[in-house]
Amino acid sequence: MALKIITADERAAEARGVKGLIVGPSGVGKTSLLRTVDPASTLFVDVEAGDLAVADVPVDTLRPKTWPELRDLACWLGGPNPARGPSQTYSRGHYDHVVETYGDPSALDKYDLYFIDSATVASRTCLAWAQTQPEAISEKTGKPDLRGAYGLLGREFVEWVTHLQHVRSKSVILLAILDQVKDDFGRLNFEPQVAGQAIGRQLPGIIDQVITLNLIDFGDGAPQRAFVTKFENEWGYPGKDRSGRLEPLEEPHLGKLIAKASDQARQRSAITTTIRPTADATPAYQPNED
Repeated sequence: MALKIITADERAAEARGVKGLIVGPSGVGKTSLLRTVDPASTLFVDVEAGDLAVADVPVDTLRPKTWPELRDLACWLGGPNPARGPSQTYSRGHYDHVVETYGDPSALDKYDLYFIDSATVASRTCLAWAQTQPEAISEKTGKPDLRGAYGLLGREFVEWVTHLQHVRSKSVILLAILDQVKDDFGRLNFEPQVAGQAIGRQLPGIIDQVITLNLIDFGDGAPQRAFVTKFENEWGYPGKDRSGRLEPLEEPHLGKLIAKASDQARQRSAITTTIRPTADATPAYQPNED
């Protein structure tokens, strides 16, 4: 099929979702962000069975437990990839098989947001599966080959996240634990906690928005939760705002963040890129004084 030119007007009218990775330390309230979105239009993908904090939220839920289930789910949510061969994952053949299992994809029309908790556990699930595959067994010794397992993990997990990134009309939010790791030079860096450090370094390059949720001290000695959205920040937290619409610090409200990052009304002339924040820059988000 020949490529079709999408006009500027058609492109501007397209429905677009936000693809985001939200990282933060355990217990900071990542899962509780589900309380700040519309439950009627949200599909909660509960990978880690850690939904106690939102047990009372009336939201539709899926609970995949294996890596094949997670792959099937991503294919159902994202549709087929025409670039994939007939026997490959995310191909038309895979999609048709998944539709037979999950049902008519029109059931997804009611959802604007896929809230996936979490990428951390999904990567561990992928690694557990990878370790059972022939590629993770040495042909010479018949013993487990960790390098083969992690190589398969890397390919599988990056393909999974990339497929979710291409769900154009929906918002997809992945959660992950924030980890502090040493690089090859002994320097400490913050990265998403996922199985395989190489994946943690690749994720920010795939996903549109990388947001850190953490406690921030606004100078009154009483730290409060906030979203850190920019790469250039004083704490060294992961941050990336491909939309160009977010302030360096935003209110920890996921619904408002998605609405702001996907705002179609903004004019191109309003796009600004700050190379380095000034010393007296004041963030737009300030906590309530009370």
